[in-house]
Amino acid sequence: MTDIVIYEQSGAVAIISMNRPDSLNGFTSELCDELLHAFEKAHGDDAVRVVVLTGEGRSFSAGADLKQGFLGDRTTQGKLQYEYRPVLSAIAQIPKPVIAAVPGFAAGIGMSVALYADLLIMADDAFILSPFTTIGLLPDGGANWLLVRQLGYRRAYQLSVESERVSAQRCLELGIANKVVPADKLREAALEWAHDLCKRAPLSLAATKKVMRHAMDHDWASCFDMEAELQEQLRGSADAKEGVTAFFEKREPKFTGK
Repeated sequence: MTDIVIYEQSGAVAIISMNRPDSLNGFTSELCDELLHAFEKAHGDDAVRVVVLTGEGRSFSAGADLKQGFLGDRTTQGKLQYEYRPVLSAIAQIPKPVIAAVPGFAAGIGMSVALYADLLIMADDAFILSPFTTIGLLPDGGANWLLVRQLGYRRAYQLSVESERVSAQRCLELGIANKVVPADKLREAALEWAHDLCKRAPLSLAATKKVMRHAMDHDWASCFDMEAELQEQLRGSADAKEGVTAFFEKREPKFTGK
């Protein structure tokens, strides 16, 4: 990886930081490639249990870097399908919680990436923005799907067509964000949250993520079936045995992911 993405590890937490602060972490082909590589690294490392995704400098991401040329050699459709979509898929498919920590603001595809994380923590002075209608485009990166499911059609449509800046506090009220913390404590709070999640059983975290992601666009019956199948697998795991034993022994469990 190059220095446009910083990959660090703090205990069992992988920290993936977009590092193009001079362009407000604007998305380029190279940034997409490096983010994908970073998530592949975290995915394949059994020592990593939780991922924190953030941006260096004043923002999480301002969206596509229009100054560097949005398309390159691709069509618009190709850009979306073969650069942005793999990054979003990596967030969904990694069997570990992904916490997006948003400083400053997340706009355009940056907003989509932040919203697609499993959990979202924002600085108290941060906001999200869907600016597409101001430049003659429509929300992309799956933003329409995400916003309608989170907010309902009318609120999502209004937010998008009015290009409304949605403050961190409002995001918390709407259920878009999980937590809001002082800006100077964002990284510290995100890491503390991630380390707390590392104490949970990794197989349980992965199974819960899998079923809940499935539940977003499937019916009750298929979710029930998936729950039953995965619960059968988890019930025979070493971690389930450890969890029950620790409960009766009144101690904190030590999960191994097996």
